[in-house]
Amino acid sequence: MIPAEIAPGKSEKRNVMIVDDHPIVRQGIAQLINREDDLRVCCEAGSADEVIENHAKCMGRCSSDIALVDMSLPGTSGIDLVKILRTRMPEMHILVISMHDESLYAERALRAGAKGYIMKQEASEKVLAAIRQILNGGVYVSDKMHMKILRGVIEHRVDASAFPLSHLSDKELEVLRLIGMGLKTRNIAAELGRSIKTVEAHRANIKGKLNLGNAAELVKFAVQWIGIESGS
Repeated sequence: MIPAEIAPGKSEKRNVMIVDDHPIVRQGIAQLINREDDLRVCCEAGSADEVIENHAKCMGRCSSDIALVDMSLPGTSGIDLVKILRTRMPEMHILVISMHDESLYAERALRAGAKGYIMKQEASEKVLAAIRQILNGGVYVSDKMHMKILRGVIEHRVDASAFPLSHLSDKELEVLRLIGMGLKTRNIAAELGRSIKTVEAHRANIKGKLNLGNAAELVKFAVQWIGIESGS
């Protein structure tokens, strides 16, 4: 956890925590926020574990009003971090900022306790608007995602067969993503801080829920899904 230098006499600004494993991304977001009259970055972290282990040091320096959390973090995932923060610091708002498809991840993030979800490729003005909307007591998702959620509420149903990945748990979805990135079971276990046996159980559950016959079909599906999600 890296506490930011805070200029004196700026207590009226709202404090922002940034959690992203890419220093360049953190730097870019911090520059964007620190240019604003009503916002400032008070601390940064490169992983969920860094936040969990060292949050007291940062919280003693400044009380974060909102945390910007990347979905894909090494070790403890962004979704798990959202759940942990909601338990330990329920007064702090959370905005998930991610490169991953909102149609699959936004509702999961909101269920975990986040107050918003925004794609990293959105314009900087939208990121700032999302932060302010959440700080003012609102919830932020894109217009497209907002309509999708409303349709689900109005119809009182979700056609799960049309979205087979919706059957997967958050952890299973994370394992599928890592499989698609080419990681082997042992590497996935190390990345997630889980045992090999646990990852093998997740793989078996994924195959069953997606009706995949064997490991080769699982890998093929995962790679194709990652390709679609990344737009390649």
